[in-house]
Amino acid sequence: MRTVQGAALDGLRARVRALAARRRPERAGRSPRGEAPLADRGPAVPGLGAGAPGRRTSVKESVRYAAPAQAPQSTARAALAGFGVLLRGLTRPRPGEVRTSAAALRALRARHGDAPALVRTRSGRTVLVLLDPQDLRRFYAEPVSVLAAAPPDKCRGLNPEEPADSGCSRGELRAERREVSAEVLAAGRPVHPSCGPFLAALAEEARHLTASASATAVTLDLARARYAVHRAARRIVLGDAAAADEELSGWLTQLRAESRSSRGGRVRSVRSVRSVHDKARARIEEYAARADGDTLVGRAARHADPTGTLDPVGQAQHWLLAMDAVPGTLLRTLLLLGAHPAEQDLATAEAAAEAAAGADRGELPRLRACVRESLRLYPVVPDLIRVTRAETEWRGVRYPAGTSVLVPAAFHQRDPERVPAAHVFVPGRWKNPGADQDIRMAPFSHGGGRCPGDQLGLMATAALCAEVLRGHRVTGTRPVLDPVGPLPATLDPQGIRLGLTRR
Repeated sequence: MRTVQGAALDGLRARVRALAARRRPERAGRSPRGEAPLADRGPAVPGLGAGAPGRRTSVKESVRYAAPAQAPQSTARAALAGFGVLLRGLTRPRPGEVRTSAAALRALRARHGDAPALVRTRSGRTVLVLLDPQDLRRFYAEPVSVLAAAPPDKCRGLNPEEPADSGCSRGELRAERREVSAEVLAAGRPVHPSCGPFLAALAEEARHLTASASATAVTLDLARARYAVHRAARRIVLGDAAAADEELSGWLTQLRAESRSSRGGRVRSVRSVRSVHDKARARIEEYAARADGDTLVGRAARHADPTGTLDPVGQAQHWLLAMDAVPGTLLRTLLLLGAHPAEQDLATAEAAAEAAAGADRGELPRLRACVRESLRLYPVVPDLIRVTRAETEWRGVRYPAGTSVLVPAAFHQRDPERVPAAHVFVPGRWKNPGADQDIRMAPFSHGGGRCPGDQLGLMATAALCAEVLRGHRVTGTRPVLDPVGPLPATLDPQGIRLGLTRR
């Protein structure tokens, strides 16, 4: 006897087949003899499904994909194959963004193989999706002169939030700014030269993570984590005098929100945005004028600037905004440790040993591995997009300048076909030699686009975890995670509640 669910599923399949048959136009084009075919943007294709971590909703869409780029002997315009899938994401993507669904990408790869696939999103944006690690390696290796870090029109409007080292900087100026940023942040060095004062600030502000009127139990949530991290970030970037300046953080948060709104097409008062930007900049300048040499802004100000084009104040604003990723990562890491008691015990032992020894402060290799694994499972940036500045060729097919190239990083990092235990918390994988160079794993990207603050971010997050675990044990969590089965695809930090018991 057929169930109601089975009948409904059969009906859905029939509708999908009918829709696919109706939406399969055969398009063909020719390229000059002996040349690689030139890809065409093709007709509009509804968007890839929502899948951003950290937000919650349910989306049901019918999606069409452009066929992947073929070998030179194939037609210039890939035929469109239509099929419907149920996409479940946490929210609708912000206007102008592209968010991908793992289910949709698996279906795309199963249907067309690993070749790059040209896709038209529901919003009308065309992206070339990379599904093979071989193409990922090239994506990360290409210089900014070939693959820009941001769309060219990013710089046309007013965007006061734009960091000094952004896609708007060009040529030698951008390279110089990035070099300064890498030096100030000590890119590639596990322990920052200013680790002493940085770790002291983190330890002092960590008390806000565990402060409670109760003598035995504490509840840690996102609001509490943000408060502590923002205080520590202001001290690290601007100095101790900025610790209590919540108004500055509010202005920066407002600028970020306004920037996202403007990219989505919502028109706001330029004068109002500029006013907030000017107030934030003036406040940062006040702190920078008296910041000591161990702060990030102090280190940036000491850097030689023969051209007079570097902007320590703008960089400081960028670094403060970048620290917004730490609270969510901190909560997810502690949540995962709470669901895996053996890993929590090992991490606690490491934190206690470091405090007792007093040497090699800030390294915490086991806790750093836990943070990296948390970022593998729940990356801050799930999808990376760059834009070609000239005509490029991928797998024998030429694409015009201005083509958006997308790497679904979250999909590759949890791809069960290529990543062992893809949906399980396994921090030990980061202890393997070369794990940081694994092209499938990109919590901080690779190549010239790698985040120069990756080691500082790891140090700060691991140190905060250590401060919590030295005095408390994570004994209760919401949501409750299965320590054996596959972990959920997304974890909204807004919904995380951690029960901490004093040791």
